[in-house]
Amino acid sequence: MNEKRIRRLMRLMSLMPIYQKPNTSKAAKGHKTYPYLLRGLRVTRPNQVWAADITYLPMRRGFLYLVAIMDWHTRKVLAWRISNTLEADFCVDALNEAIHKFGPPDIMNTDQGGQFTSFAWTDRLRRSGVRISMDGKGRFLDNIFVERLWRSPKYECVYLHAWETGSEAKVGVGKWIEFYNRKRPHSALGGRPPAVVYWLRKNETQTGQQEQRVA
Repeated sequence: MNEKRIRRLMRLMSLMPIYQKPNTSKAAKGHKTYPYLLRGLRVTRPNQVWAADITYLPMRRGFLYLVAIMDWHTRKVLAWRISNTLEADFCVDALNEAIHKFGPPDIMNTDQGGQFTSFAWTDRLRRSGVRISMDGKGRFLDNIFVERLWRSPKYECVYLHAWETGSEAKVGVGKWIEFYNRKRPHSALGGRPPAVVYWLRKNETQTGQQEQRVA
């Protein structure tokens, strides 16, 4: 049996090889952390809460790192970046893109990794008037929606290819996220794709706010 068939069969049986994986959530000594703000909070509209997280992408040789920023209410991926290092820059680039395209959220939630406690990340949020929320140490369930996101592209895209270059990975991940946002039905959204629900709910929210001002 060839390599592709083994990969496909392992994916169907939900099997993964055991090997050393990079730690993408390592805390940075001396960086300020923030309390978790989402406990008991009802998230009812787009841009009320965003979440961000980093995962690794196994390549034929080594790893790359993927950061994604997600709207908590609609599960839409608002921006993403790939990097060959875990410096904060690629996370801030994704954040800048998301804010530029969609405006700032009320709250941004992340883990306590060094990229998200860095001055570059937290300063950008503070300057935009965003409240900063961070998971409790070791509590991955606090950011569960982004954690759930990672399983799908890895089994449906990443593990099916052995990418040689960052360019190949970028194209492959970009196609999958476009499919996820615009075409993939989501059970929590009544079978509709995240992007469809995001713009529908955002328009409803804006219309309601305008009617309140007129009244």
